This record gives sequence, C-alpha cells and structure tokens, in this order.
Amino acid sequence: MKRFKYLLFALTISASSAYCLGSKKDPIPGAYQIELYKQLIDGKSVAVVANQTSMVGKTHLVDNLLSIGIDIKVIFAPEHGFRNMADAGEKIENGKDPETGITLISLYGTKLKPTTGDLAGIDVVIFDVQDVGARFYTYISTLHYVLESCAENRVKCLVLDRPNPNGFYFDGNVLDTAYNSFVGMDPVPIVHGMTVGEYAQMINEEGWLKSGVRCDLTVIKCKNYTHKTLYELPVKPSPNLPNQTSVYLYPSICFFEGTGISCGRGTSFPFQTFGNPDLPDRGFSFIPESVPGAKKPLLLGIKCYGTDLRDALKKKLVPKPELNLDWVIGAYNDYPNKDKFFKPYFDVLAGGPVLREQIQKGMTSKQIRETWKDGLEKFSKIREKYLLY
Repeated sequence: MKRFKYLLFALTISASSAYCLGSKKDPIPGAYQIELYKQLIDGKSVAVVANQTSMVGKTHLVDNLLSIGIDIKVIFAPEHGFRNMADAGEKIENGKDPETGITLISLYGTKLKPTTGDLAGIDVVIFDVQDVGARFYTYISTLHYVLESCAENRVKCLVLDRPNPNGFYFDGNVLDTAYNSFVGMDPVPIVHGMTVGEYAQMINEEGWLKSGVRCDLTVIKCKNYTHKTLYELPVKPSPNLPNQTSVYLYPSICFFEGTGISCGRGTSFPFQTFGNPDLPDRGFSFIPESVPGAKKPLLLGIKCYGTDLRDALKKKLVPKPELNLDWVIGAYNDYPNKDKFFKPYFDVLAGGPVLREQIQKGMTSKQIRETWKDGLEKFSKIREKYLLY
C-alpha cells in the first residue's frame, strides 16, 4: 500500500511539474525531488517550516508528505502565516492547521525561534519557504533561528531549496552586526544573491549562529537553475509582493518603509510606487485604502503624490543587477521637511546609520556605492564558498 501511495505521489509530482514549470529547462525546486530526500524522513518524526509558497505543483508540501505516510508532528509558520497570508508585522497565533489538524506553532508571534519543547521528539525539521533575496525579508531570519535551534537540540535540518528571483546579483552595504535585528541578522549585503540552501550553508559554516553552533544540515538542490536564471515566482511570497515587478523592485523600494513615504501598501500595486502628500505633484497620485494584507497602511485615506513604477519591467528599469538608490535620494531631496523624512526604522532596515547619514550629507548614489566596494568584495569571497549553482 505504501509503495502504491509513493507511485501516486510521483505521478502527481510529474503532472504538477508539467503544469507549473512549463518545460524541462525550467527550474525545479528541491521539494519536487522526493526521491532525493524521502529516505531521510521515512520513519522519522518530522517538523515542517512552511507557508503558502511551499507548493509542489498544485499541492502543498505538507499534504503531499502526509499522502505517502510521513509522520509530521508539528508545523512552524513564519511571518504571514502558514496557508493564509496575514498583514506584514501581524502576529500569528498558535493553533491547529484546519486542513490536517496538525499542531501549528507561530515563529512570528510571542517567539521567533523554536524552543527545546517544540522540538522534543523531533528527528528532522524540513524548511521549505520561498525567499526573495533581500536581507530584510524575514524568511531568512526564521531560517537562521531554525538552524540555531536544530543545532542546539541536535535535530537534523533539511532545506528544500528554491530559486532566488533576485539571485542574479548581490549589492548594498554589508550589515553592521551591532545593529542586527529580525530584518537583518547576518553580516550580508541588502541583496545577498543566494538561495535559501546556499544561505543556510553559509550561516551554518561561518559560525554566525549563536555561540558558533553548527547544525546537521542537508540541502536538496534545485534542478535547471543558475544564478543567471530570471525565475518568476508561481506563488506570491507575501501579501504585498503580488507580481514579478514588485519582487524586482522590493530591495530598492523597501527603504521607504523607514520613512514617512508610502510604498503603495493599501493599493493594488504595492512596492510598485512610492508617494506622500508633501511630495511634488508630477501628475501621478494614489490613495492608500484598508485592504486584505494592508489593513492599516501608512497614510490611510490620504492622497499621495509620487512615482508610478508599474511599468518598470516594460521600461527596463528592472531587472537590473544593482539597487536603485536614486528613488530614496530623490524623494528625500523633494521632501520639504527633511528632519521628519527618516524614521528610526530606516537605520534598522539599512543595517546601521551610515546610509541615512550619507543621504543627509548630500552624497550621490555613485558616491555611496563606492563606499560599499570593500564590504562587497569581502562578502563575495565568503559567498563563493557556498554557491551550489
């Protein structure tokens, strides 16, 4: 019977892959390759870190694993929840997965890291979450804490790798660890250019986990993926990244989250615009509204003037292998009350005060980028050791 279930599972994978991936040359995430990791979890007590992106074709990873008899004891949910997406910053509560009845523990509620009690009796933790390649995107922070907890509790971690849609470049200032936070835990640039599997190997082997602990880690690689691949996400990774344009713009536009400038939350085109009532009216405006995924957006109900980036792909503003600092610098220069432009959160996102101070001093994007060179060269040498593609 178990062999029949596995055959059925394999046929489901094959059909779903053809539907989702389109051709044999398209990237195939690690989760699809059950033959490479089934023996590592068969007969084991398993925990899964997953969300709405953890799909294998048209079926969720958890449902697929259950169909072949894998013993899933607990599901850990990162920011935005497990199957249904919550607002950015909204705390996720513990409970039960309504589809399976499995215990659901939030890693974005009262705690960010699995406890010893959470991992009691667990043999393997599977991590399968789609990242977008930016330091402040919290899924890699959850990965950091999961690896750390697995190491401390001697539990194996299995990362099912997925392509990075911004994996074709790395750029930005390297985080000053004196300013680390949940939106920047490791000494990496703003865009790290690594898959979650590569990133996991790096933070594990470089001794960046607490007290230098190391986890028993296995990465199931993607097929047909390289760092030159422009991978289009089949499932939106979070409520306010609804399409590929927003995913490409996100690393540059996210700086506005640390200012009084809206990045379009509460519109149908978040992270494809920026604006504020006090910016010049150049013919484009929007009004943030309360919508699913952005119930209380910045500048709710207020008309904002700004820049429309919905055609960034058509205009070839993206994808480009570098951050665009001109947008935040230009908005700062246009803003009438400079003392109120930056909020404390900007330094958190930027991994320290340096970027803010550079903008306030009137440095150009070219001058700022020059100050990143040494850090990026050092990071490049570290990154190179862990690349799988």
